[in-house]
Amino acid sequence: MSKKSCLFVIAALAASPASAHITLETKQATVGSYYKAVFAVPHGCAGSPTVKIRVQIPEGVIAVKPMPKAGWSVDVFEGKYANEYDYHGNKLASGVREVAWSGGKLPDHNYDEFVISSFLTNSLKPNTTLYFPVVQECETGVSRWIEIPADREGHSHEGKSPAPGVKLLPKP
Repeated sequence: MSKKSCLFVIAALAASPASAHITLETKQATVGSYYKAVFAVPHGCAGSPTVKIRVQIPEGVIAVKPMPKAGWSVDVFEGKYANEYDYHGNKLASGVREVAWSGGKLPDHNYDEFVISSFLTNSLKPNTTLYFPVVQECETGVSRWIEIPADREGHSHEGKSPAPGVKLLPKP
């Protein structure tokens, strides 16, 4: 193996743990617009199949609708918002706070996606990152992808269990 090939393999191996957590397919979204959040689940919990995915909906994200998934049940848990939001002329004070898919079985060696449609309110701050904490339950074990950096304006997310995030862009 050449020195160049060896360096490439080392770089690829070093990068692989970073992609091992649950991520969002679309990494940027505009404040005051609709956002389709596609949560990519690349593996189970230390070899055990995933049987439940729970996504916490952050404040300022409203009009949440989960996409049904064949073989899985989907549940929404509603609650009060910290603020009241204008949504097409209506005032919303409560809505979906968490979405959970369960009853299916995603083997560790398979990949899948879980999707919600939402609206990112104007109250969200552009040029920051919005995080969606996710709990991945498996037949054996749980992975909590819930770490949110204290500095939400920072671009690095070095935690062992980072929450999936989307960079918020200002309205054009």
